Amino acid sequence: MAARSVPAYLLCGYYGENNLGDDALLTVLLREMPQPCRLLVTAHDADALAALAPDAEAVNRRSLRSVLRSIGRVDAVVLGGGSLLQDSTSLRSLVYYLVIIALARLRGRPVLLWGQGLGPLQRPISRRLVRLLLPACRSASWRDQASMDRASRWAPQLPMQIAPDPVWGLPRQSWTGGQSIVVCWRPSPLLGLQEWTVLLNALQWLAEELDAPIRWLAFHRHQDGGLLDWLSDQGVVSSDLRSRSTTVVPTSLEMVFASVRKARLVIPMRLHALILARLALCPMAALSYDPKVEAAAAMAGVPCTSLDALPDEQGLLSQWRAALDCPADPEQVERIRSGAALHGRQLRRFLPQR
Repeated sequence: MAARSVPAYLLCGYYGENNLGDDALLTVLLREMPQPCRLLVTAHDADALAALAPDAEAVNRRSLRSVLRSIGRVDAVVLGGGSLLQDSTSLRSLVYYLVIIALARLRGRPVLLWGQGLGPLQRPISRRLVRLLLPACRSASWRDQASMDRASRWAPQLPMQIAPDPVWGLPRQSWTGGQSIVVCWRPSPLLGLQEWTVLLNALQWLAEELDAPIRWLAFHRHQDGGLLDWLSDQGVVSSDLRSRSTTVVPTSLEMVFASVRKARLVIPMRLHALILARLALCPMAALSYDPKVEAAAAMAGVPCTSLDALPDEQGLLSQWRAALDCPADPEQVERIRSGAALHGRQLRRFLPQR
């Protein structure tokens, strides 16, 4: 490798895919990289990456060949944020990241896991492959206890830390209060039309009580942006609920904060929507499609309902009314933010630097 005045790092993740949660993770990771350095970042949308990291070089994340070629140009590879080592999305996605780890180690480049969740790993072959390659990493920081426990069994010699999700490390915002209800909902196999009807009826009744507008915050443009229209097409959105509703597709974290800080209540399903709204101290009641959402809600003192144990409309209304206009404890949020800083310290400790 040609000599360079500064170290170069490849940051791998689900970046540039119109998902505000992953943009938030990358925003934090960029702040935690040692300086000076040169960054290569896997992304689908190079323009979106340029808005977050104008000095970084985009590597087409949808071309495994391009990503593998870039490994020879860097001093280390960082798998940054989220749950990249999982097969619930697809086995292909897991193999993609495992191939990156394997080739990086074959080429003598250390691999560091930053802010990761480990799993779900539903297939026996997935668990065998991860157990084989996890010990090849140089260090890891995990965002939940279950991931930490599993990694400790599979790679006991791997230096690792556990800390709250890295997105908690973003600056705290201020809740101003306002009139709106903000929902950040996503499609889920746990929600058939019957379950959607329960949620929408409860939402309509609360909005009528408060005479409140409803903002549908589409965290993932492609998955969430058309949700309200799809539900309307299925005939489960009343005319009153539809008239109160507006879909908001944020293109930046600032737009997210601008939407939630004026809410009387935020009802998120997505993990990073929960975290960002709590950073703004918003009144909240969460809906969980995944244990990671329940864990984050419990840590932040947010009432939470699991979608696989959905109560009736009155049960939801009772919880939502209790949370209305009740902002978070800023000291509790600051304690979580302080804990999240461990991810950066672990990363900088083990990154090779010139």
